[in-house]
Amino acid sequence: MKTFYEFFAGGGMARIGLGKGWECVFANDFDPKKAISYRTYFRGNDHFVVEDVAKIQTSQLLGTADLTWASFPCQDLSLAGNGAGIAGERSGAFWPFWNVITKLRKEGRAPKTIILENVYGTVTSHDGKDLSIIIEELVKAGYRCGPMVIDAVLFLPHSRPRLFIIAIHNTLEVPKRLVGAPDPRWHPDALGLSYDLLSETARASWLWWNLPVPKPRTTTFSDMVENEPKGVEWHTPFETNRIIGMMSPINLEKLSQAKKAGKRVVGTIYKRTRKDKEGIKRQRAEVRFDDIAGCLRTPSGGSSRQIIILVEGNKVKTRLLSPREAARLMGLPESYHLPEKYNDAYHLAGDGVAVPVVRHIAKNIIEQVLNANKSAMRCAA
Repeated sequence: MKTFYEFFAGGGMARIGLGKGWECVFANDFDPKKAISYRTYFRGNDHFVVEDVAKIQTSQLLGTADLTWASFPCQDLSLAGNGAGIAGERSGAFWPFWNVITKLRKEGRAPKTIILENVYGTVTSHDGKDLSIIIEELVKAGYRCGPMVIDAVLFLPHSRPRLFIIAIHNTLEVPKRLVGAPDPRWHPDALGLSYDLLSETARASWLWWNLPVPKPRTTTFSDMVENEPKGVEWHTPFETNRIIGMMSPINLEKLSQAKKAGKRVVGTIYKRTRKDKEGIKRQRAEVRFDDIAGCLRTPSGGSSRQIIILVEGNKVKTRLLSPREAARLMGLPESYHLPEKYNDAYHLAGDGVAVPVVRHIAKNIIEQVLNANKSAMRCAA
C-alpha cells in the first residue's frame, strides 16, 4: 500500500482520485465544514487535522510518504484575483506548507514524490516569476519536476484547466518512457515564461512529462443536470427575464438559436462585468450551449455562481446549479455527503480538484515511478 499526505485537503478529492491502492496517513485543512464532509465520507479518519498549515508539526506526519499532495489556495493566483501571487495572504500559504516539507527533509523523511495543484493563473503570475520560484524551491530540495496544464474537460463536461507540478525525488529513477519533448496538449507556451527565468541547475531538473491522452469523454453536461434539483429552485419568470435582459447581442443570438433547435437544450450562464462600447462597466450574462459547464468557482469574494438555463422552444427556465450537480462536475461519487447549506456545498466543490484528473496522473506517472523503483530495489536485493 502506497502512503500519502494530503495538505489543503478540502473535501478529500485528491484522496478519492488516488483510490484504494493508497493509504492516507495525514490530512490537513483549516476549514471545519469541509472536514465534516471529509470525515463523513471516509468514516472518521484519525489522521485529519483541522488547523492552519503554519501550525502543523512534522511529529503529526507519520513515516515517509510516497506522495505529498498540496492544492494550496488559489485566490492570489487566479486570473480574477488581486495579483498578489505567492506573496499574497491566501496563496502565500504555500510557504508554511513548504516549511513542513523542508523540516521533513532535514529529518530524512522527504516525500518521494510531490504534486502541487493550482489555477492556470499560476503559470502567468508575475510574468512567470511565481512559478519559477516554486520550481527553484523544489530543485533545491532535491527534486526533478515538471509542470503540466490539464483541463478536467477531458474527463468531465466541465471546463477547468489547472496547473499540476509533478516532482520526483532525485533518489528515484524516472522511467524514460515517462518524459519526452514538450507537448502542447499539456505544456502551453506560457510555461516558457518560467523556464526562461530558471537557473541552469533548475532547467536541467525540469521534466517534460509524457502523459497519455485519456479516452474520449462520453458524458455531457445535460447528463448531470437534475430534473428535480435539491437545494435550489427554478427562478420566477421575472428573474429569468431579468437575466436574459443582461445578455449582449451575441449571447441573445445564442439563445435564439437554442430556441430554434427543436429539442431540449441545456446551457450555463455566468454573470461577468464587461465594458460596453462607451467603456462603461456593466454586468453581463454570458451563456454557453456546448454541453460543457463553465469552471466552478467558490461563491466568495464577489464571484458569481453558475446558472443553468433550460430551453425548450420558446420556453426558457433558469436556476442556480445545484450542489449535487456541482459535485458531479468534480467527479465526486453520488454517495458523497455534501454540506446542508448551499454555499458550503458549492464552496467544497468549487474549491477542489477534479477526481478523474488525480487518478490519471497517479496511474500514468506517480505509480509508474514508484513501481519501477520498487522493482529495481527487489532486483538489487
